[in-house]
Amino acid sequence: MVASPSANGSGQLMARRVGEVVESTSTSFVAQCYQLEGAPALGGLVRTDSPDIYGVVGQVTTEPLDSARPVLARGEDAGSEEDVIRDNPQLARLLTSRFEVFIAGHVEDGAARQYLPPRPPRVHSFVYSCDVDEIARFTGSLDLLRLLLNCGAPHADEIVGACIRQAAPAHQEPEAFLLLACKTMAVELSADVARLNSILRRVAP
Repeated sequence: MVASPSANGSGQLMARRVGEVVESTSTSFVAQCYQLEGAPALGGLVRTDSPDIYGVVGQVTTEPLDSARPVLARGEDAGSEEDVIRDNPQLARLLTSRFEVFIAGHVEDGAARQYLPPRPPRVHSFVYSCDVDEIARFTGSLDLLRLLLNCGAPHADEIVGACIRQAAPAHQEPEAFLLLACKTMAVELSADVARLNSILRRVAP
């Protein structure tokens, strides 16, 4: 069973809110960050609220808010990268960061279901980073790896490896979790040993 994240205090939720859904499909969604440097890490577990849909971060992009105004180099005479940001405070208003999330499951009747939800998250749904306890609960089962392995991203193997590395420290026995993840992938990729070995090298302690 997965406790409803809505039971958390509103202050805790606000602290973990990292963005807002701006594009949504049945298998993935894109969120815009509230802070330019506020995107979660590759492989990080996030969720939307009402409905509770979980996903894994598969790509982070920083780009101009206005595509007609491309980013220009500004640091030719700057002593450091920090000087560039300090001398150009308007950059935070001209740029935005977005992250693509591949759906890994949802909550239905109080239980985690690691398959695609009936409907994708709504546009403007808030996106929250998952805390340690939530990560441990949701990744107690690893059916989500099948979704990630078949998500269609050209770098799906990197997403899977990053997801496992990000989730392992949340478990009381990280090595046991890694062993379970490796066994799960061995079943899923039994017909593709080269791909299996490539991912295992990314997660081996």
